[in-house]
Amino acid sequence: MRLTSLDVFRGITIAAMILVNMAGVADDVYPLLAHADWHGCTPTDLVFPFFLFIVGVAMTFSLSKYTADNKPTSTVYLRIFRRAAILFALGLLLNVFWNKGVGTFDFSSIRIMGVLQRISLSYLLASLAVLNLPRKGQWILAAVLLIGYWLTMMYVPVPEYGAGVLTREGNFGAYFDRLIIPQTHLYAGDGFKSMGDPEGLFSTIPAVVSVLAGYFTGQWIRKQPVQTRTSVGLILFGMGCLIIGWAWGWVFPINKKLWTSSYVIFTSGWALLLLAACYELIEVRLIKRWSKPFEIMGLNAIALFVASVLLIKILAKTKIGTGETVLSTYNWIYQNIFASWAGTFNGSLLFALVTVLLWWAVAILMYRQRWFLKV
Repeated sequence: MRLTSLDVFRGITIAAMILVNMAGVADDVYPLLAHADWHGCTPTDLVFPFFLFIVGVAMTFSLSKYTADNKPTSTVYLRIFRRAAILFALGLLLNVFWNKGVGTFDFSSIRIMGVLQRISLSYLLASLAVLNLPRKGQWILAAVLLIGYWLTMMYVPVPEYGAGVLTREGNFGAYFDRLIIPQTHLYAGDGFKSMGDPEGLFSTIPAVVSVLAGYFTGQWIRKQPVQTRTSVGLILFGMGCLIIGWAWGWVFPINKKLWTSSYVIFTSGWALLLLAACYELIEVRLIKRWSKPFEIMGLNAIALFVASVLLIKILAKTKIGTGETVLSTYNWIYQNIFASWAGTFNGSLLFALVTVLLWWAVAILMYRQRWFLKV
């Protein structure tokens, strides 16, 4: 069984990821296209957990034959570890690519963690849980991870800061990352230098539950009829998660960079609502024409993400001009082609939209050539 609505959901997510990544390079960007500075959640903060949620839903179909009587073999585990290793390696490649300037690859200061690394570890750990725990055990594990992470972050004291300090440098996750990962290999932006990593090791623990939430959703969908009542069920589950996540946020704030437990539940709620919309339109009502561009992008999501990040690095590192007029290629295009007539905020948005269209064109070419790069 292939869930076309899931491919569309994945395509929407990768298009949104390219959009916010590209727009975020500019100094002036609309708030909705920027991450929350710390606590809180903007639409941009939904993109990454959506991707993890989608990974979990897809796992339902890829691992279904191994979660009942047909036990997984060593080949299955090898395939899972191989996929996780490739994702992690691709993340390291993105981090080291021109990390000290054009044509330079400085491994001594490469950032260890990142978006693909978190996807890799979350997928690996969630897969192992699914293959080795009964359904009840999987739910218990998800609850233990979320509650355990909350209690640890709030009640385990950090040297020089104490317990329950959720600042960039004082939270337990940042302290844990500093203990495990050398300073030169931590994230160097947004005030995180020597403080931790927004995709760090410790905060990957609750991210595993973002994958499991998708897996639980996929399990439920597979047992339901292709009818509107299934979409309604997804909406009700989604609304419930939004309420629980919002309420939990009063004592453990919703925070993407800390990947708090409330953030996991809250963003899973939004993921359920968007999946419900895609499911109702595509699977139930068979209204598919609007969705084809996103379905095409969703079929090569990882390839498009890696290529788009490499392009951003090239545009940001290469220069145009000389002396005081030198600009990065990104800023030259942004200022001269977009911001010069559309303004700074509209210019960054238009530049990002054109970039999404560019990668959609690439996706169409790959689709027509039947090039589907799977990890």
